[in-house]
Amino acid sequence: MGITADIAIIIVAALIGGVIAQHLRQPLILGYILAGILVGPYTGGITVTEIHNIELLAEIGVALLLFTLGLEFSLKELKPVRHIALIGTPVQILLTMAYGFGIGQLFGWGWVDAVWFGGMIALSSTMVILKTLMSQGRLGTLSSRVMMGMLIVQDLAVVPLMIILPQLNKPDTGLSVLAMAALKASLFLVLMVFGGTRILPRLMVYIVRWNSRELFLLAITAIGLGIGYGTYLFGLSFALGSFVAGMVLSESDYSHQALSDIIPLRDIFGLLFFVSVGMLLDPAFLWANFGTILWVVFLVAIGKGLIFSILSRLFGYVNIIPLAVGLGLFQIGEFSFVLARVGLSTHSISHDLYSLTLTTAVVTMALTPLISGLTAPLYALHKRRFKHERLQTSNLPETGLHQHVIIAGGGRVGQHVAQVLQHFNSPYAVDNLTKSPRWLRICNP
Repeated sequence: MGITADIAIIIVAALIGGVIAQHLRQPLILGYILAGILVGPYTGGITVTEIHNIELLAEIGVALLLFTLGLEFSLKELKPVRHIALIGTPVQILLTMAYGFGIGQLFGWGWVDAVWFGGMIALSSTMVILKTLMSQGRLGTLSSRVMMGMLIVQDLAVVPLMIILPQLNKPDTGLSVLAMAALKASLFLVLMVFGGTRILPRLMVYIVRWNSRELFLLAITAIGLGIGYGTYLFGLSFALGSFVAGMVLSESDYSHQALSDIIPLRDIFGLLFFVSVGMLLDPAFLWANFGTILWVVFLVAIGKGLIFSILSRLFGYVNIIPLAVGLGLFQIGEFSFVLARVGLSTHSISHDLYSLTLTTAVVTMALTPLISGLTAPLYALHKRRFKHERLQTSNLPETGLHQHVIIAGGGRVGQHVAQVLQHFNSPYAVDNLTKSPRWLRICNP
C-alpha cells in the first residue's frame, strides 16, 4: 500500500505514544517523537518505508504550524511586557547563540556546527511552558506574562534564522545570497501589507457569504499553503509565506474562526512532522554518546537559565520573577526541531549533531515541569535569608489605590457596574480576567 500504510502506521504509533505521554503528564509531542523512534529505520519491527514522502508531507505541518502562529500573533499581547519582549528577547537569542557556540568549541566542533547549535538551543518551548503554567495554576501572573512575551518573539525569530543559518555553509556566496533573500523578503512583505491586507479580507467576506464551513476551511487552508507555495516559487521559505499569510488574516474579522477551524488540520500534519523528527533519531547513537548528552543537557539548562534570569533582573523585574523565568525557559523548544530539519535538509549540520540536539531538546522538555515546580520552594528559601525586597506590582499607579472598588472581570456585567460607579463618582479599578495578559483599568472621578 506504500505511503497509505505508512500513514496508518504513523497515526496508530502516534496515538500510542500520545497516550503514554499523557499518562506521564508530558507534552504530546514527546509521545510523537517516541512513536517516530519506534517506527523509524533504526529500531526494526514495524517500519515506515516511504520516509522521504512522509518528510514532504511533514513540510505541510511546518507551514500550518507557522500559519497558526501568524494567526495568533498580536502586538497587543506584547504591550505590558514590550520592553523585555522586544528588546530583551533578541539580546537573549544572541547571548544564547554565543553560549552555544562556546559549548561547540568546548567539544571540538567546527564553527558552522557550533553556530547552528547556538541557534537551535536559543529557542524555548511555547507548548511545554503553556502546559506547565496551566497545570501549576500560574497563568496570568506577571512572571507568566514575561515568559509568554519572550516566547512570542522567540517564535517569530525562527523565520529569519531559517533564512540566515543555511548560508553559513557557503561563506563565499553567503552574503550576496543573504542580501538577495532579505531584498526578496522585504518586497514580499510590502506586497502582502499593501496588497494582501486589501484582497484577503474581501475574499474572506465573499467566502463567508456562502455560509459553508467546509468552504471556509478550504479557503483558509488554500490561503496559508498557497501563499507559502508562492514564496517558495519566489525563492523564499515556504514556511515564511504561510506565517505572513497568518499575520495578514489575524487582522481580519474572521481570524478567530479561521484559527479554530485550522487547528485540527494543523495538529494532524504537525503530528507527521514530530514523528518524522523521531524517525531520524538513532538509539544506538544516543547510547554511545550518553555521557556527552548529559553534559550538554546540564550546560544548556544552566546557561539558558542564568541568561533569562539575569536579563529579567536587568529589565527591572525583581522578587520571584527572574527565578521563575530562568527555571521556566531553560529548555529547547519545538521550533528548534523545525530549525534542525532545515539544517539537515540543506546539509548544513551533521546527522550526529542533529541527533544530539534533538535528544537534548527532548530531555530538557521532559524536565521542565519538575524544574519549574522548584520555583516556589527555592524562592521561599531565598525569602528566609533576604527579607528586604520590595513588593512588585503590575499595571498599578505609583500612588496606589485608595478606596477604589475592584471589579473582577470586564465583561458585560462588569462594564455595567463600572458605569454605575462612574455615575456616582466612585473610584474603581477593572481587572479584566478574560484578557491574556490581564489588564487593569483605573478610574479616578
